[in-house]
Amino acid sequence: METNYRETLQADFDAFDLSEELGFILEEPLTHLPDYYRVWLDLANNLTHLIESRKLRDRVHKMPVLSPHLLSNHRELRLAHLALGFISMGYVWQEGQQAPGQILPKALAWPYWNISRRLGLPPILTYADSVLANWKLKDPTGDMEIGNMDLIFSFPGGESCRGFFMVSLLVEMAASSGITILNFDQGALEVMHAMKVSDLIGIQKGLIKVTQSLKKMKETFQLMHNHVEPAAFHGTLRIFLSGWRDNPMLPRGVLYEGVSNEPISLSGGSAAQSSSIQCFDALLCVQHE
Repeated sequence: METNYRETLQADFDAFDLSEELGFILEEPLTHLPDYYRVWLDLANNLTHLIESRKLRDRVHKMPVLSPHLLSNHRELRLAHLALGFISMGYVWQEGQQAPGQILPKALAWPYWNISRRLGLPPILTYADSVLANWKLKDPTGDMEIGNMDLIFSFPGGESCRGFFMVSLLVEMAASSGITILNFDQGALEVMHAMKVSDLIGIQKGLIKVTQSLKKMKETFQLMHNHVEPAAFHGTLRIFLSGWRDNPMLPRGVLYEGVSNEPISLSGGSAAQSSSIQCFDALLCVQHE
């Protein structure tokens, strides 16, 4: 029975690309794509400069329409989705609140839409992109700690932008120990298994691990005060995380050229999208109105 449960659980991990060590964080994200997609990465890697110089929209208008068919695996799709997500947010909000872009050009919208469908993600920058798949190690042999980590792509906002996404990632790392099964006897998954077989001791052990993880998440989140300036977040970064659902600046949403004849409304990225938090909520039967 135990062996069958392990095999089923491993199949679930593989199907949803979960990491036994990092939980919902994407392990070893790619930073390069096939040369065919170089224009996407060129724009995404230079996004801050292009936004601040008001040149991003012009560059996007010159982009060719590329097919996503050469993206052959999950990590390539995630990097492409991340790059197009950052470019899309930069395109829409380049001019700030005064003149948001209301149409995503086909060269951006069409491949983004198709990649999103393959991944089961919305065609807008989400938490799964900007936090879970947007990190790299400065020293590949070093540890995953804030001094040895950097963003793959960034928005204007300098160190506050980096700090915001990095601390969010560290919170997810703290959550992972309460979810995954390195020793198969701890965390949310052990609680779920123990409940199925009425193992009260297993439930208790798992809940203790979940409690420890939640405390560590709360402690880690306090690092936000050390790495993010409120003025930089609210005055510079926040606009690039804004979506186009229930947004008075884009009341009808955004038109995805080549995809739909009507504007589409989508919510921007938020920590409310954290799969870890939703996992704990489901385990503990926490409901939000």
